[in-house]
Amino acid sequence: MTVLRSLLLFALAALAEIGGAWLVWQGLREHRGWVWVGAGVAALGLYGVVVTLQSEAAFGRVLAAYGGIFVVGSLAWGMALDGFRPDRYDVAGALLCLAGVAVIMYAPRGA
Repeated sequence: MTVLRSLLLFALAALAEIGGAWLVWQGLREHRGWVWVGAGVAALGLYGVVVTLQSEAAFGRVLAAYGGIFVVGSLAWGMALDGFRPDRYDVAGALLCLAGVAVIMYAPRGA
C-alpha cells in the first residue's frame, strides 16, 4: 500500500468517525432528533470498516497512527462547522500528532 493510499484511507476514516460523532452530538445535544443520531451511528460503523482497509496488519499500530489523524481532523472539523479557532498550542499539538503518525505508520522497519 502506498503512503498516499494509506493517508486517503485515514482521511476517509476521520470523516466517517468525526462526522458520525458530530451527527450524534447534534441529534442528542442540539435536539435535532433520532434521524441525526441514526445517521451518526451509521457513519461510525462505516469508520470501523474503513479503518480495516489499511494494509498494516497490526491493529494497535493502525489505531495509534490514526489517533493523530483524528486529532488534526477534529480541529479542522471544528473550524469548518463550529466556528472553532485553534490557538498556537492547538496547532503545535496537531503538528506533533502528525509527526507521530509519520513515525508510527511510515518509518522504515527492518524485516
